[in-house]
Amino acid sequence: MGGKLHDILHSDRDLKEIQRWLFSLLPLGVAFAFFFIFMLPLDIEQKDVILLTGGAAGFAGLEAYWVYRGWQRNEGVTIVLGLVGIALTALLVWGYTYHFGHILREIYERMPRGG
Repeated sequence: MGGKLHDILHSDRDLKEIQRWLFSLLPLGVAFAFFFIFMLPLDIEQKDVILLTGGAAGFAGLEAYWVYRGWQRNEGVTIVLGLVGIALTALLVWGYTYHFGHILREIYERMPRGG
């Protein structure tokens, strides 16, 4: 294990890694667009929470893939960025679910409807 840790801490990162990461977001975006379109006509309570957790699950899964990829390629920065992405996603879901969601739903309900 000491050899693996040494390799991770002293490796060079591939310069095209950011391009690969951005390109990997494309299928996730397409999948979320279909999920969003499917959810729009449904009349269910707290649809916003379902959309948020669905998107967050997809993004956290993608970040987990990048942690695994960084581990396999001995790229410490990729591992750290993947873990930070997962932590920020969890923080966003937690913040919305327990603090900001009800505020935004109340604002949305008070908005005038066109018609």
